[in-house]
Amino acid sequence: MVRSDGKRSNTRHLFKRSFRKHGPESATTYLRVFKVGQYVDIVANSAVQKGMPFKYYHGKTGRIFNISRTSVGVEVMKPVGNRYIAK
Repeated sequence: MVRSDGKRSNTRHLFKRSFRKHGPESATTYLRVFKVGQYVDIVANSAVQKGMPFKYYHGKTGRIFNISRTSVGVEVMKPVGNRYIAK
C-alpha cells in the first residue's frame, strides 16, 4: 500500500494539545481584539478543524493585513528557492 500524503499527514505530534488543555476553546480566544499591522503567531487548535491553517504555517509569525467577521488574514514570508515570498 502506498503511503498517504494528505493535508494533515505527519501531524500526530504537531497538532497535539498540551496535558490538561483538552476540550473546547474558551470564549476569550474568540473575543480577542486584533488590529491591522499587528504581529501574531499562527498556532493551530486541533479542537477546531474549520479554518485550520496548513501544517507549514503552524508556529510561524506573521503580520495581519485583513480582518473579516470570522477570520484574520495573516501575511507570512515563506522561503521558496533563493527568495522569500509573502504568503
